[in-house]
Amino acid sequence: MSKAKRLNEMIMMVNRKKRFTVGELAQEFGVSKRTVLRDLQELSEMGVPLYSETGPHGGYQVLSERILPPIALSENEAIAIFFAIHALRHYISLPFDAQYASIKKKFYLNLAGDIRDAIDSMKDRVDFYTAYEQKEEIPFLRVLLEAAVQQKVLIIKYQSNDVTNERKIQPIGIYANHGKWYCPAYCFIREDYRMFRCDRMIFAELDENTDPMDLSNINLKNRFSVLSLPPKMLELSVELTKQGVERHGSLEWPHLELHVRKDGSGTLSGLIASKDIDFFADYFISFGREAVIQKPSQLIEKMKKTLFDMLNQYTNGDSVPTAH
Repeated sequence: MSKAKRLNEMIMMVNRKKRFTVGELAQEFGVSKRTVLRDLQELSEMGVPLYSETGPHGGYQVLSERILPPIALSENEAIAIFFAIHALRHYISLPFDAQYASIKKKFYLNLAGDIRDAIDSMKDRVDFYTAYEQKEEIPFLRVLLEAAVQQKVLIIKYQSNDVTNERKIQPIGIYANHGKWYCPAYCFIREDYRMFRCDRMIFAELDENTDPMDLSNINLKNRFSVLSLPPKMLELSVELTKQGVERHGSLEWPHLELHVRKDGSGTLSGLIASKDIDFFADYFISFGREAVIQKPSQLIEKMKKTLFDMLNQYTNGDSVPTAH
């Protein structure tokens, strides 16, 4: 048996057994105890979390974090995985921040030299930008994700319209859209499903006193079917040119649907909350002539005012914005 194959099988064996002695491994693989000790040293350097215990009943123990065996990847697969990880760096907050950095470091350093050279030559030639990137760190993403997976209830403090209140929620999941993180969840206070902005959470911890609901059949794919309409909803209708449809891309918002025609143009229609008028005004202004708002009138008036203020900024002789 080659050394590489022995190390690979040894990783799988120690993960399975958890506790073992040098003698057991020597007998299993038909090598000397000295060879096993050298192999264990190499496994430790590869990141396998081994703990040695001395004494008559001593041996080795694998700590709770398991290490997966090596996986054979082609050059293109290795490059694709690296850039998939690399693309996430524009997000300030991720559910597993430390782990992403560790994966990238281990993965890159263990690649063959020519593959590292190929990646280095591409780093400044390809990038993945996120529109409207979140500028503040969100410390609760992992807590929200784990609560969604394990179906746990959380107590959160949530800021909305300059008011902070306490909620009990059971997350369905988390997702990033347009540079912001969102968490659809069941709210025990409202007794209904709600959408929460993760950057508006200033506190989140497990609630051990509230029994969770069975949300096993609700996930991010079917979340819109259970989300309730917030108060003061307005009907939206926007005509998009072909370029406007391409600019909008695959973004999804609750209660809005994009209908694309054969020529590539389309219509974005549905319902928006009145409190989001400012957001959608700024969003569609960035489309220029590629989007025409048909309704609601409140959004049209907000866009007119914003454009009028921008025009005055450059016609009154003072092109530097003043603080209000």
